[in-house]
Amino acid sequence: MSERSLKQTYNIPSLPPNYNFDTLPILKALNAATRALAEVKGRAPVIPNQGILIDTLSLQEAKESSEIENIVTTNDELFRGSADRDTALSGPSKEVAVYRDALRLGFEHLCENGLLTNRTLIEMFRLLKNRSDGFRKLPGTGLQNNSGEIVYVPTQEADLIDAQMAELEIFINSPSELDPLISMAIIHHQFESIHPFPDGNGRLGRMLNVLYLTKEGLLGIPILYMSRGINETKSDYYRLLQEVRDTGNWEDWVVYMLNIVTRTAKLTLDLIEGIRIEMAFFKDHIRSEHRKIYSQDLINNLFRHPYTRIEFVMDELGVSRPTATSYLEKLSADEKLPLMKIVEGRNNYYVNVALVELLSGESD
Repeated sequence: MSERSLKQTYNIPSLPPNYNFDTLPILKALNAATRALAEVKGRAPVIPNQGILIDTLSLQEAKESSEIENIVTTNDELFRGSADRDTALSGPSKEVAVYRDALRLGFEHLCENGLLTNRTLIEMFRLLKNRSDGFRKLPGTGLQNNSGEIVYVPTQEADLIDAQMAELEIFINSPSELDPLISMAIIHHQFESIHPFPDGNGRLGRMLNVLYLTKEGLLGIPILYMSRGINETKSDYYRLLQEVRDTGNWEDWVVYMLNIVTRTAKLTLDLIEGIRIEMAFFKDHIRSEHRKIYSQDLINNLFRHPYTRIEFVMDELGVSRPTATSYLEKLSADEKLPLMKIVEGRNNYYVNVALVELLSGESD
């Protein structure tokens, strides 16, 4: 199909959509999602250093979100790639590694001014895709299914994309009578339907979900692990996205997104609790058996980086290379600690096996 023959197949609605969202299925799903999110927000502070949760959970969220776009990497590649940020990553590992950086960038901007702006989204896109442009300027974008058939054509005109994103920006940052969780589902659908960027819209839209919930105070930090739930129900996700465009069925879409929030909030709670338990074990054991090298900064390092390195300990603890090496060698030699040393060429990795298993869903 040529670029000239692509015609927009859905009229992007003004916001909020002209729809009654106060239906029994929506209200029931909303109640469950609200309670689940409140548990996550209340439980997250059990990890004293919140940066640990942002780094560790967003790393696995990056993997799940990228897999929705068929960018597949193994957990080993993911964690190793995160440890090797000073090297020239390429392919899927690089795509996934920068997701966390883009999410962090969005969160930093949100903390600075309390807003989620188009400028922030553009900067996140540029970081995610290593590009210098922004919203689409050229026509010819059509979304295909696995068979190569074009199933949806978003807005084609650059000035109209700009106008629609300006309206979305206002909706995101203005008070609304709608519950924020319902607004999140609307915002996500609107963003994906506008499809404003040349690439990366799916991942940016999923980052926008968790950043918006943080902006609205439903989360303290952007740690909801939503992409796993979407990944496990990918066919429903795309079907319901399109169903709103084809039939105006907002109810099923909103209920789906609310159920994803509930489902992944429980997963996030399990991860937070698992990390808390493992951190407590490391802390008690190191303080008892390796008192001379114990520090909270060392514990934080071992849980911020699934694959830590000597350089990370040097930087984060402010110690010399011999000291950092001594710390990691002693701990990895302790058979009671799930810390494993891996040597690859000139690189040494110290793998927090317990954390890796938690993030990979392999722990009991």
